[in-house]
Amino acid sequence: MSEHCEEQEMEAEALEAIWGMEFEMLNDSQPFKWSVKLMPVDCGGDEEEEEKQNHVVIKLIATIPLDYPEASVPELDVEVIKGLAGDQVKDLKAVANEEAEANAGMPAIFAVCEAVRAWLAENNVKGLDDGSMHAQMMRKMKEKEKAKAKQEQLQQFESQKESQDLTTAEQEEIAVRKRRAEGTPCNDETFYAWLQKFEEEQAQKEVEDENAAEEKVGGGGGGKKKSAEKVDVTKDRHTGFEQFSGKVGIMSLEAIEAAAEEAENESGDEADIDELDEDLFDDDDDLDDLDFDSDDDDEVDSDDDDEPDI
Repeated sequence: MSEHCEEQEMEAEALEAIWGMEFEMLNDSQPFKWSVKLMPVDCGGDEEEEEKQNHVVIKLIATIPLDYPEASVPELDVEVIKGLAGDQVKDLKAVANEEAEANAGMPAIFAVCEAVRAWLAENNVKGLDDGSMHAQMMRKMKEKEKAKAKQEQLQQFESQKESQDLTTAEQEEIAVRKRRAEGTPCNDETFYAWLQKFEEEQAQKEVEDENAAEEKVGGGGGGKKKSAEKVDVTKDRHTGFEQFSGKVGIMSLEAIEAAAEEAENESGDEADIDELDEDLFDDDDDLDDLDFDSDDDDEVDSDDDDEPDI
């Protein structure tokens, strides 16, 4: 009896509790040999229902080494009860051994049974034991379809993982690009959402302008006033009526008339005769040269020529 005998016996008791009548102890002394009947659908012991729903049924036979589970894995074999051909048996053995290796160092029979039953559920089809060429071609086509479906699922999983790995900023950038490409539909919902946002921005802008005006009026110190006092730039200006009516002492009608009269006197006074240059009128010779009589005769002659003949 090896040092792992007790642990192996405890595993056998657990398997019997789980599988019930489907578990069988083929060799009750070391090396132990166990058998588990596996089918895709558990019908609770109803043999007639099991026959209808399960098209593939096998027995998994495990030979347990003395140093299992610490140093080795069980030797596995498959006994076909229903529905499998030689190629499927090879595939099923490969699945069982792979699962056993994955659980090396620990009790592995339950995990191996679950992996085998999952494979049986995926291949629970009539005619898998048919060795004709047509049946083999149909099985290969189905296997290709399954492989393609698994590949698509794997690609979808990877794409989802990549999207989850993206940062928040990258996701927002992708969403913005998508909205730019697709555009935002204009309807009641989007319009009122935009309007609300616009009104909030305008209200915020008004508050900021008021605060800036308060700081400007208050000189930036002494705290902010409750309301900004608007500076009236026209406060000290005078109207035209005030300027010309003399009410503000700037300009009145009497002052305008007096100013006009004074300017006229200064520019309109006759020059003093004593200040005239008499030499301008002393040259009598120039006057003697003028022939005033000749001019008068010419005028008379022209008048006579104009009179009509009688």
